[in-house]
Amino acid sequence: MTNNFASTASHNDKMPELAPSLDVAPRPHLRLESNASQRANQAKIWIDLDNSPHVPFFAPIIEELENSGYSVLVTARDCFQVCELADLLHLNYRSVGRHYGKRTIWKLTGLCWRALQLLPDILRYKPQLALSHGSRSQLIVANLLRIPSATVADYEFAKIWMLVRPTWVITPDVIPSDKVHCSENRLLKYPGIKEDVYVPRFKPDSSILASLGLEQSRDLIVVIRPPATEAHYHRPESDELFTAVLNFLGSKPQVKIILLPRNESQAVDIRSKWSALFASGQVRIPNQVTDGLNLIWHSDLVISGGGTMNREAAALGVPVYSIFRGEIGAVDRYLASTGRLILIERPQEVASKLALTKRDHSQMTDRRQNGTLHAVVEHVKTILERAD
Repeated sequence: MTNNFASTASHNDKMPELAPSLDVAPRPHLRLESNASQRANQAKIWIDLDNSPHVPFFAPIIEELENSGYSVLVTARDCFQVCELADLLHLNYRSVGRHYGKRTIWKLTGLCWRALQLLPDILRYKPQLALSHGSRSQLIVANLLRIPSATVADYEFAKIWMLVRPTWVITPDVIPSDKVHCSENRLLKYPGIKEDVYVPRFKPDSSILASLGLEQSRDLIVVIRPPATEAHYHRPESDELFTAVLNFLGSKPQVKIILLPRNESQAVDIRSKWSALFASGQVRIPNQVTDGLNLIWHSDLVISGGGTMNREAAALGVPVYSIFRGEIGAVDRYLASTGRLILIERPQEVASKLALTKRDHSQMTDRRQNGTLHAVVEHVKTILERAD
C-alpha cells in the first residue's frame, strides 16, 4: 500500500489535480471497540476510487467507517491523479489499473482488464459491500462475485449499463427519484450536495498564493478547469465556451489565470493555442498536485467545464460559472436556481455574465456540518444490516 507524500509532478509527467484542504492527519490502524457492535467489527467494505473527485469525498467516509469498527479495503485507479491525491490525504490503498484511452473500444477493454486485475484481492478480502461513486470495474466484479454493491451518484444522466447496475444507489435529495435508474426500495437520499461531505473540514492556507507567484491584493485570480474531453458526456459546445473564456480573459491584463488541465495532452494543446498568454505569465499551470479547495477559496472566481469544482466553489461561497454543455443535472439546476452557480450557455454570454471583480476573502460562508457526512455513513451501515 502507498502512504507517502510523493505527490509532486512535472509537466512532462502527470498533470496537477485538485486536492482538498482537509483537516486529516495520518490515522493509526486501530479499530475502535467502545461503541462498535460485533457485527461492525466483522463487516468488510471495499471502496474503489475510480476518479479524482472520489478521493476527497471518500476520505472522511473511510475515517468514519473505520472509527465505527468496520474493516475498509481501498483500491485506486492510477489515472487523473487519483493516487497522488490519495497520498496527499494519507489514505492506505492498493493501486490497480489505469486509464486506457479515449476510444470506446479501449475504454471497454480497459474496463474489463481492470476488473480482472481487481479480482484476486477481492476474492481474498471477501467484502460484504462494494462501495464507490460509480466505478464500473468495481460493479463488474461485485456482480460476478455476487457482492452487494452501493453507488453514490450525483449526476442522473451518467450512463449505467445493465451489466454493472448497482444493488443500491445513494443520491442527493434534490435529484428526483424517477430520474435514477434504481427501484425505489433500493434508493437512499442524503441532504445537501456531495461536496458537503468534506468541505466543512476545509481550513484556508494563504501560502498557496506565493507558491503560484500570485498576490491577492494585486491580481484578480481566476481558476479554470477545461471540459472533460474524454468523458461520455462531453459536448463540442463546451470547447467553444472554453475558447471564448480564455480569449476574453486573456485581453484583461489584471486577470491571472490558474489553469487545471485534466491530462498532459490537454495541457500541451492549450499551451500551443495560447502560447502568448503562457509566455507573459498571465496563464499558468501548477507543477504539482494542488490543494483544490484552498486554490478555489483564494481565487476571485471559478470557471469549470466539469461538475465537482463548480460545486466545491458553490459550497465555499465563491462565485462560479459553468461552461458544461452536457445535460444539466438536478444538482447544478438547484445551485443555479439559488444563485450559487451561473450557467454560461453561449459564447456571447461570456463577456456579459462574467463579473471580474475582487471578492472579500475575510468572511467565510457558514459551512457548519449539515448532516451530509453522517447521512451517507448511516446509509452504508443500513445497507450492510439489510445485506445480512
